[in-house]
Amino acid sequence: MQPRAGMAAIALLALTTVAACGGSERTAAPADEATTITMWTRAATQAQSERLVKAYNASHKNQVKLTVIPTDNYQPRIAAAAGAKQLPDVFAADVIFVPNYTSQGLYLDISDRIAALPYKDKLAPSHIRLGTLDGRSYTLPHTLDLSVWFWNKDLYEKAGLDPEKGPTTLKEFAEQATTVDEKLGKDGKVHGTFFGGNCGGCYVFTFWPSVWASGAQVMDAEGTTSLNDQAAMTDVFKVYRDLYAKGVTGPTAKEEQGPTWTGFFPKGEIGVMPMPSTTLGSMPKEMRIGVAPIAGPDGGESTFVGGDSVGISSTSENADAAWDFLSWTVSDEAQVEVMAKNKDIPARTDLADNKYSAQDPRVVLMNSMVAKGQTPYALRFGQTFNDPQGPWLRLAREAVFGDAGKVAQLNAEITKSLQQ
Repeated sequence: MQPRAGMAAIALLALTTVAACGGSERTAAPADEATTITMWTRAATQAQSERLVKAYNASHKNQVKLTVIPTDNYQPRIAAAAGAKQLPDVFAADVIFVPNYTSQGLYLDISDRIAALPYKDKLAPSHIRLGTLDGRSYTLPHTLDLSVWFWNKDLYEKAGLDPEKGPTTLKEFAEQATTVDEKLGKDGKVHGTFFGGNCGGCYVFTFWPSVWASGAQVMDAEGTTSLNDQAAMTDVFKVYRDLYAKGVTGPTAKEEQGPTWTGFFPKGEIGVMPMPSTTLGSMPKEMRIGVAPIAGPDGGESTFVGGDSVGISSTSENADAAWDFLSWTVSDEAQVEVMAKNKDIPARTDLADNKYSAQDPRVVLMNSMVAKGQTPYALRFGQTFNDPQGPWLRLAREAVFGDAGKVAQLNAEITKSLQQ
């Protein structure tokens, strides 16, 4: 899940159930006999989807016809297609919304097919977990995006910090950010750190890993009770609250709604900040960048494992051909020669250190975080945490910029939203 501002509450509960429990693993067209299957993906993962489809089409008799849909329109399109029983053979989805889709019966049960894969236990665990319902599996990992800390080695050097030593705790993160700001921020162009202070998705993507790194949780396992009023979360909020109060975060953090929150670091204006792993490959070639796992106040490490999962629609009449494509996307060939070659995170933990990632220790580190990170499970995630009018953003903004005494009350509102 790469955070975006303005993501409206998605009417996922309006999805029409098709094929109870997501259907069964029926056999349709032969695996690779010139069958054309249809696939949908959202624009946020267009590049990766197009590369996989192009490589598959070039090496198989089957062909995949890909349709890319604007990210903000994707959930409504899925809902409309499900209601009309016109879903494509295959569709990807932001991993955070997969539990809702599986509960609505939109994906085909592919448990036995996944179980037969020789590397089934090496598939990205968070993606597999969110694609599992009542012990049955419905999706595979499609793309992965992780939250990590980037630091600007040039700014560290100018500020008198060791450019080769990034933060190992959230407290060190705050100290290093403060040093950069104090030493280099007099002209107002350089700031110690930055975050999306008016973006619910930005908060969950960048703040929650510090809670997990501390050994705590932000919700119960069922995704129905919020724990965001507990010390593990409020301690993280306090660190950022203090950074903002001292002016270390820059003046626009409070208003940042999401679209530009990752745009300041590449300009060389930020000392250290949480960033999506997918942005490393697009950084200026001349910029010296360090990468570190997100840590808790006193250590540990974790990451928000975002990205997309993909499955076969429960109404597909080409299940075998669709599986031939999906299983190929997690093969060694696709994961190494298509994904890793383009600096994307492999969907398999056993391929974290491959011939392409080995060229850059930062990529190896990010790949290794897949096994250590988490993806929260909640059927009402979008309405509760991504909706700009939802209760989570109100809580986060009070905790960082407003009246922290309101956190307990607002946390109860989050739980109420999760249980609706």
